[in-house]
Amino acid sequence: MNRLLKQINIGAVSIFMMLSMFTHAAELPDFTKLVEKSSPAVVNISTEQLVTTKMASEGISSEVTPNNEELNEFFKRFFGQQPFNGGSQVPKESERSSLGSGFIISSDGYVLTNNHVVDGADVIHVRLNDRRQYKAQVIGVDERTDLALLKIDADNLPTVKMGDSDNLKAGQWVLAIGSPFGFDYTVTAGVVSATGRNLPSDNYVPFIQTDVAINPGNSGGPLFDLSGEVVGINSQIYTRSGGFMGVSFAIPTNVAMSVVEQLKAHGKVSRAWLGVLIQDVNNDLAESFGLKLPHGALISRVIPDSPAQKSGLESGDIILSFNGKKINHSGELPYIVGQMKAGDKVKVDIFRSGKDKTMTLLLEARPNNKKSLAQKKEDQNRLGMIVSDLSTDLAKRLDIKSGVIIERVIGGTASRNGLAQGDVITMLNGIHIKDAAHFSEIAKKIPDDHSVPMRVIRNGYPMFIPFKITK
Repeated sequence: MNRLLKQINIGAVSIFMMLSMFTHAAELPDFTKLVEKSSPAVVNISTEQLVTTKMASEGISSEVTPNNEELNEFFKRFFGQQPFNGGSQVPKESERSSLGSGFIISSDGYVLTNNHVVDGADVIHVRLNDRRQYKAQVIGVDERTDLALLKIDADNLPTVKMGDSDNLKAGQWVLAIGSPFGFDYTVTAGVVSATGRNLPSDNYVPFIQTDVAINPGNSGGPLFDLSGEVVGINSQIYTRSGGFMGVSFAIPTNVAMSVVEQLKAHGKVSRAWLGVLIQDVNNDLAESFGLKLPHGALISRVIPDSPAQKSGLESGDIILSFNGKKINHSGELPYIVGQMKAGDKVKVDIFRSGKDKTMTLLLEARPNNKKSLAQKKEDQNRLGMIVSDLSTDLAKRLDIKSGVIIERVIGGTASRNGLAQGDVITMLNGIHIKDAAHFSEIAKKIPDDHSVPMRVIRNGYPMFIPFKITK
């Protein structure tokens, strides 16, 4: 009897396990129809560029491998350089190819991909699913969102359907089609891990984070939802190994299509500009400023002659909402501002000196400040630190009228002189510091390898240190 009961129990368990397996399998999506319908509109993109590479004079080749397309993109995207072996070098001109993906957004030949896929290319080849190949013209690129709009001379092409990325939620199934490592039309699937992700180098994109396997060659390819609509453009991965580690990022289609409209019309993207440097508000900062909850974007510096300065915004203000949209994290602000146009008037809710305040400001077009940015970088490298204007509250607490605060020590001179993040500099070479711009002007005039007095306030205590800029 016991043996019979044991067999019955085993049989029942087996039936339960089988039913569980069938139920689980039934819940998993079948992507076959989606892939069959969407693949014809996905394209392979390769580029050619004439570059001066190096050859080892002692017979050991260190030339960029022009025929290894996926390896070239791998080094370019994840290491910022090309493969290199040491040795004495002599210049040689050669062709270099990169490999990426893209997709057709209109039947008359418009193709969307990543800017980094076609950046610097002399010739761009677009290959379709049926092996037809065309040379593409660049209509326009936008470096800030890493997008490029191409045009091929063809008609009646298969297209994808663009979806609404604002409706995406964490946990939804998504699918990517692309050419990782040169393997054309590879399909990978996963789920949306999060939305609205802000990356340090990409402030204008609220990325879609997924666990879809993305590798070099997938760049610029589409990310589909279960209805077969494109909800993102695969762009980046987080990696310590150089390959996929379960965290990938896609540009939302709503961001991309806004860029596409401007690229089609003008060949470039024009964005509004506020003119502030911001940081997140953590628990400690919220408590120190008197905020009940940590939220908003804390202004660490107001750029001179910017819309922010003209409207009266100050360092130390916390932006709580912009144009009616609440700011929970500082990374949300650049995207909101970037979606607006120069000349727009907006209301800004801020928190200043323990009180809420509403201001109105007029946005302006972002200036072409590549030269000034290069100069700032040169100054930072020479001084080894990044400084910003003092907030009104901090100046009051320290009982000083002006100065600058060190936001970050990046090495070099600042490290050698013992400076640290959070130090307040009020005087340099006998001159009282007004703001960050004034500090940079004074520092430029200090000769190398010559000590000058610097007054620093650290943890509320003032002191003088000898400050020397060394080569």
